[in-house]
Amino acid sequence: MTAGINTAKWAPVPLALTALLAAGCASPEGNDPKTAASSPSTTPHGYVEGAKEGAEQQSRLLLNDPGSGSTRALDLITGKVTKTDKVTDAAHLATDGRFGYLHASGATHVLDGGSWAVDHGDHVHYYRAAIRDVGQLPVGGGALVRSDAAVTAVTDKGGRTVLYDRGTLEKGDIVRTRALPGTYTGPVIPYEEHLLALADEDGTTGLTVLDRKGKRVTVPDAECEDPKGDAVTRRGVVFGCADGALLVREENGKFTAESIPYEKDVPDTERATEFRQRPGSDTLTAQAGDSVWVLDVGERAWKRVETGTVVANTAGEGAPLLVLEADGRLHGYDIGTGKETTRTKKLLTGKPHTGKPHTRNAPVVEVDRSRAYVNDPDGKRVFEIDYNDDLRIARTFDLDVEPVLMAETGR
Repeated sequence: MTAGINTAKWAPVPLALTALLAAGCASPEGNDPKTAASSPSTTPHGYVEGAKEGAEQQSRLLLNDPGSGSTRALDLITGKVTKTDKVTDAAHLATDGRFGYLHASGATHVLDGGSWAVDHGDHVHYYRAAIRDVGQLPVGGGALVRSDAAVTAVTDKGGRTVLYDRGTLEKGDIVRTRALPGTYTGPVIPYEEHLLALADEDGTTGLTVLDRKGKRVTVPDAECEDPKGDAVTRRGVVFGCADGALLVREENGKFTAESIPYEKDVPDTERATEFRQRPGSDTLTAQAGDSVWVLDVGERAWKRVETGTVVANTAGEGAPLLVLEADGRLHGYDIGTGKETTRTKKLLTGKPHTGKPHTRNAPVVEVDRSRAYVNDPDGKRVFEIDYNDDLRIARTFDLDVEPVLMAETGR
């Protein structure tokens, strides 16, 4: 089954990092110690059994219509659409870069998007494999799932967390390894071979760091009142707090915590509570009432951009702030000046969206290294936007389902 693609304005996605890949992977004695010990004649550097490696990002979009349960995977390289198991009444679709997690009322369905990236610091490997339904995690709506290359942590509404083996998940099986002691406020986040979490103790919510067996390690005192929202960046893990954000980093085996406060008091209705970003980027966006917060983690600085009711995202690093406003158009803003620079034609059909995440008519803006993707559920289509070319509509994918929920894998 292949999506209907409007190719009138199509332009190929650039081959990201091709030269860098060639230089960084020329020898099996790469920078990864796990692959350096392999035999160069039988196991090339970066080899993954059952997967094909590409020179460019192997992106796919996971799509779901909660009403009908219809679920699809759209390959952005070939344009092919793959049908997967139906998942009805899903409230949210999250991804860790490879797997999609469809949170329904009684369980969380795990879908292997079959595309992912491995960042070795000085070069990146891009992989593609078969798309497949893996199974269900025995925890439903409200579950928070966070992963790294080794472990997947699933936290339920009550703050109880169970760890699953990521390597086994990649082979198509769900294997529980252990339950963590205690309860936590928000997700448990795998980071630098440890687990980061926030927990309530003595009337305050403080930072907790565990090893992979659940044992606490020494960390600096750090508080985060009323935590909401989190993100993993190259500079560390960010937690959203009532007074701004808490940045947790690891250097030479030691953890540090640093507060990034708002410049002034911010009402609860206007604080950042859910971050969006290009995966790994140090620039985060969050809805702030009827405007957008932009957090530059590198500069430790917040900026508020007045936009109106929105869904926002950005690739960071000089890219525009992308804002899907109530008029159904995607607007581009200069983050430095806060001024609008360009906009698209109306992309969305149906009633204007509310801007509130995870509601029935709230669209999504996904961003990768060269393109952005906007879903139009009522129009049964997804737009591919070249945000480096005045928000040019590069491709339009016509679908046989309403893509209410959308997440990109392979980044």
